Amino acid sequence: MSKITILGIESSCDDTSASIIQDGVMLSNVIANQRIHEEYGGVVPELASRAHQQNIIPVVDAAIKKANLTTKDIDAIAFTRGPGLLGALLVGTSFAKGFALANQKKLIEINHLQGHILAHFVKKDIDDNNQPAFPFICLLVSGGHTQIVLVRDYLDMEVLGSTIDDAAGEAFDKCAKVMGLPYPGGPIIDKKSKLGNPKAFTFGKPKVDGYNYSFSGLKTSFLYQIRDKVKEDSNFIATHIDDLCASLQSTIIDILMEKLKKAMKDYKVNQVAIAGGVSANSGIRERLIDLGKRHQWSVFLPEFQFTTDNAAMIAITGYYKYLKGEFAEQNITPKARFSY
Repeated sequence: MSKITILGIESSCDDTSASIIQDGVMLSNVIANQRIHEEYGGVVPELASRAHQQNIIPVVDAAIKKANLTTKDIDAIAFTRGPGLLGALLVGTSFAKGFALANQKKLIEINHLQGHILAHFVKKDIDDNNQPAFPFICLLVSGGHTQIVLVRDYLDMEVLGSTIDDAAGEAFDKCAKVMGLPYPGGPIIDKKSKLGNPKAFTFGKPKVDGYNYSFSGLKTSFLYQIRDKVKEDSNFIATHIDDLCASLQSTIIDILMEKLKKAMKDYKVNQVAIAGGVSANSGIRERLIDLGKRHQWSVFLPEFQFTTDNAAMIAITGYYKYLKGEFAEQNITPKARFSY
């Protein structure tokens, strides 16, 4: 039986990535980061698009060479159709369509968020079976999305709840900006929180029905407290930075875990995973492991290389869509907003 080889392309935001997956096993995963956005305090869409244009050919070439394959060995090219920045998505979509047309390969469209979840199924080798069993619940936390997803099968997912305003990653980054911390602020808050007291400050928690999230109120509560304290003491932030980070991170994790626990109980599942960029946060990982021990859940944490945007998660999703014969046509276009 011949092997199924998928080339994955990811270009939804500011990282250009290409990966080769063969029968579910990752042979390569190359990522080109864009550090230029740091000086602007966030991703600049036009700059991201231009960088993708510069990076995509050498990144794809490197991924194919690292896998010790040639273009002829590839069966299909999977690409991120959305959600994401439209200009950035357009670069990846156009390249994938051109590659597929020129080399007579099948084309597979991928939902970026679905890819984050299926990153748990990327294998290091053929005997790697450390994946969650179906059904499981995944907490998807990133800079732009926060969702609780019931995963019944590789391509059968239901969003149980999502943020109605800011995502968890946005809350981290926006509060970090208030404290004068550089972008991206989430990893810095995580690092500083280890040195602070999580009970030093109390911030407002939202009351939202069901499994939905809200972080806008937390951000406002944080901003008002900081503003009032700085009026009294101009050195307040510098003096209390570690405690502020610890308290903020603890509050965000409390909000995330409260709804997750509710979903796990209501749907009576004992398999839980996290995915997305914010799933690299050490506090979230530690809290989830602790909850797993207390509630006898099987907990699955993604490797750090699969938390950020990467093409391996796109390629593995493409692999499962290939098995089901779900292919795209050449007239397909990217979508900035893209549901499951």
